[in-house]
Amino acid sequence: MTTDDRPAILPAELADALFAGARTGTIEAGQTLFLAGDPCTGCYRLVEGLLKVTLDLGQGRERILAILGPGALVGELSVIDCTPRSACVTAIRASKLEFVSRAVFDEFGRVHPEIFRTIAGVLARRLRDINGALVATSFLSVKGRAARTLLILADAFGKDVGRGRILIRQKMNQGDLAALAGIARENLSRVLRDWMEGKLVSRFAGYYCVEDKAALEREAR
Repeated sequence: MTTDDRPAILPAELADALFAGARTGTIEAGQTLFLAGDPCTGCYRLVEGLLKVTLDLGQGRERILAILGPGALVGELSVIDCTPRSACVTAIRASKLEFVSRAVFDEFGRVHPEIFRTIAGVLARRLRDINGALVATSFLSVKGRAARTLLILADAFGKDVGRGRILIRQKMNQGDLAALAGIARENLSRVLRDWMEGKLVSRFAGYYCVEDKAALEREAR
């Protein structure tokens, strides 16, 4: 999965300084923040909500590149290299964002060059994620890709609820999970059904729970 389970989150002092005079806005679930190819006007910080970063694969298919939670920096790459947006960003849940223009970001970077070191680290991690996704797509089975996806989500959004069980504290539907894993939805549905029967995974009120992390880790190898 080409996803950054450690989203671009700046150190608190740096982020607060950058977005001190930011404009605040909201988007509803399903609403698009920007599309691939859109001109870059600035970057955002996600205050509340959940976003997905996707590529359009054509024929009604999409590939989710990242799931972003509160604190994530959004659109920073285009701000740095002054190119159009490279992917589409859409709200999974109603979201509140702060926005600063490219001019504001450029001036802030001139005074605080350390911001570029932080973002460079984020981009390096994303490159490693891409390499991992290529390996997963080439060599892992369908079950392996599904397991890897759930483990990454558990790492990013999980809460230990006792006895080794990890609740993924974001509602995800099967379509989103399949797009994250890069597999067909019907294949994911079969895998999840098997895992639920085997008590590796459970689901209630729209939330998935990893019941047996060790078993999923074995599947993901």
